[in-house]
Amino acid sequence: MSNSMPIASPVRTQAIVNRYFMHAKKNLGQNFLVDLPAIKGIVEAADIQPGDQIIEIGPGIGSLTEQLLLAGAKVLAYEVDQDLPEILNNELPQKIDGEELKDCFKLVMKDILKANFVEDNDGFLDLSKSVKIVANLPYYITTPIIFNLIKSDLDFSSLTLMMQKEVAERLVAKPKTKEYGPLSIAVQSRMNVRLAEEVKSTSFMPRPKVDSAVVVLTPLLEKPDINDYAFFDHVVKMCFVQRRKTLANNLKTLIKDKDEREKLINDLGLDARVRPEELTLNQFIQLAHLLKDRQA
Repeated sequence: MSNSMPIASPVRTQAIVNRYFMHAKKNLGQNFLVDLPAIKGIVEAADIQPGDQIIEIGPGIGSLTEQLLLAGAKVLAYEVDQDLPEILNNELPQKIDGEELKDCFKLVMKDILKANFVEDNDGFLDLSKSVKIVANLPYYITTPIIFNLIKSDLDFSSLTLMMQKEVAERLVAKPKTKEYGPLSIAVQSRMNVRLAEEVKSTSFMPRPKVDSAVVVLTPLLEKPDINDYAFFDHVVKMCFVQRRKTLANNLKTLIKDKDEREKLINDLGLDARVRPEELTLNQFIQLAHLLKDRQA
């Protein structure tokens, strides 16, 4: 099979699978993306420019990695599947614009949740400059990875992540929608979120049961007035314990006294019958401040 055919093509992917006697591992959430336009859509969504520094999570057999390299990026990739280093080293282009593969691609065999970016990088990328993170995330571990990255000390300009469409919809959800909840608020209180493209299940091999979507997250230019994110996240979570109940009903776990609960909701300028999904991000921030003041 000629390496002039993109790894992302179904024919080349199948040839790689056959050559190395491999299969997608369900326990690692592996599904190989075999849709070149979708992959190019990810590269475009991430606005990859020549010389960009990329941290990729889960390169798999290199479908997305190849396109990142061809776009002129330098890629540090994290992978846990011990069967993949040989495939990546053999199947990725050995030269990109005259550069050897080893000079523009480095593979770190480690769980991204256990990453120590400075140690793992070992001088490969210039971490004094910002990086872009790009990934086709395993469905089962999407949320932990997002928060691990957001809370890390890594200087990144964007996270461009493919994930289960249902999770993507929750990340970008607005108040008064069924998708809006603690995850929406937790992410939107830390990042700008944009839905870049939807990717059908038919774009993968093997085909998953659900569609996917690509989301771009960028740091907020103006940070919200949240001093204690752990407390803020806890308050939001408690407000959604019983989603169909009113905010007043959900606040019982935080404020026992009914009159106090009603006063708090009144202080927020809200109707006593308001439901948690009707509150905006700013109203949740105000609510957290009022609750914090009660503890002082």
